[in-house]
Amino acid sequence: MGGFRTGGQPAPAGKRLVAVLLTALLAGCGPATAATGGPAPARVAPTGTYAVGVRTFTVDARSVRPLPVTVWYPTRAGAVADGRFPLVVYSHGLHSLPKLHAGLTTRWAAAGFVVVAPTYPHTRRGAPRFDRADVRHQPADAWRVVRHLLRLDARGGDPLVGHLDLTRIAAAGHSAGGFTTAGMFTAGHSARLRAGIVLAGGGMAGSFAGQTAPVLFVHGTDDRIVPVTVGRAAYDRTPGPAAFLSVLGQGHGEYLIPGRPGFDPVLTTTTDFLRWTLYDDPAARRRLPADANLPGVTAYADRLAP
Repeated sequence: MGGFRTGGQPAPAGKRLVAVLLTALLAGCGPATAATGGPAPARVAPTGTYAVGVRTFTVDARSVRPLPVTVWYPTRAGAVADGRFPLVVYSHGLHSLPKLHAGLTTRWAAAGFVVVAPTYPHTRRGAPRFDRADVRHQPADAWRVVRHLLRLDARGGDPLVGHLDLTRIAAAGHSAGGFTTAGMFTAGHSARLRAGIVLAGGGMAGSFAGQTAPVLFVHGTDDRIVPVTVGRAAYDRTPGPAAFLSVLGQGHGEYLIPGRPGFDPVLTTTTDFLRWTLYDDPAARRRLPADANLPGVTAYADRLAP
């Protein structure tokens, strides 16, 4: 559920995901909190694209839940590009890894976002002790990554220092990572969390509570792992602004592979959404309906603020 083979074919899903997540995740997770950010200064959305750098580090390396993290970031002349860039926390699915989603995450970084992707200890591909029920702990893991970056930016001594806009954060994820993303929006979540993108996922116990933020759902209409009805139910329950992008006739995530049907409108729609929510770009908001509706490939509906 959520991984892809390098040859472009979906990795084996294992047992059906829906029953597991809608049962095991009912245990929920407590409010995942981070330091509350104040108002952010206005940012100007990039007008072009950047080259992309990539690096890795580990959060809490000596803990019982170490988190290797992959970071994609905008560069100029081989260094982190000038300016502060909003943060996107990306969560992978079961039997997957951050690098398997680089087709999407590198393009977001090129558009002017720093994308950080934790490798979850018990749901990643090759985990020594795989446990799909561990998804319920992953929202707290994702918040640990945010807190690590807050400390890093405060103490200095890292190339990313001074280049992270940690008042403007989005959470995104595929499959179990989509449920993880929903689980970050619990009551008491930080005001820094300004947007969510749920790809082939749904809601979690206690999700979409507290301060509302826009959420974009993306789902294949022929998804046999997490049926589109699960995504639509979460969309219907989301109390704040929300949008739903249907990828027509697609399954559990083929549309996340560059060159496959649906990838281009998914990339464009998610990038518009991030520009609107994290850069306050009104033009991106206005483009959403046209960019998201590709006849025969995608269909789009929303209840976003004007």
